[in-house]
Amino acid sequence: MSINLPSQRGRGRRAPMADINVTPLVDVMLVLLIIFMVTAPLLTAGVPVNLPDSRAKPLEQDQKPVQLSLDDKGKLFIDDDEVSDALLPDVLQQIARKAEKNQPPQVFLRADKSLNYGRIMRVMGELNRAGLNRVALVTVGDDSK
Repeated sequence: MSINLPSQRGRGRRAPMADINVTPLVDVMLVLLIIFMVTAPLLTAGVPVNLPDSRAKPLEQDQKPVQLSLDDKGKLFIDDDEVSDALLPDVLQQIARKAEKNQPPQVFLRADKSLNYGRIMRVMGELNRAGLNRVALVTVGDDSK
């Protein structure tokens, strides 16, 4: 008759587990994916501009708009490229020529709130002279209701 002691029953009989538990890895990857999906749309603006607040609703758009930005020093950017005041009319004419005849492109004007009103109006005058009349002033949404 053999006597099995409980303390000796499971010792040394199991082989070590050689598999990697991938569940925590998958969880971390899904969290990172969600973080990148949320932050990717926020990275569209390349020129840092301190925008004013507004309670207006966002505009619907069909095609990719032209981003025209004025930073706090008054420098002018079209998309992410800096443009001098002397070259602005020519660049806007080229943009207007590339557009469809019946539909000029949408222009998003982003101007720092510390800029002089006259500076912004000169840029809007150049937009109007080039025939780019679909101008939207970009602001930061005011969430306090």
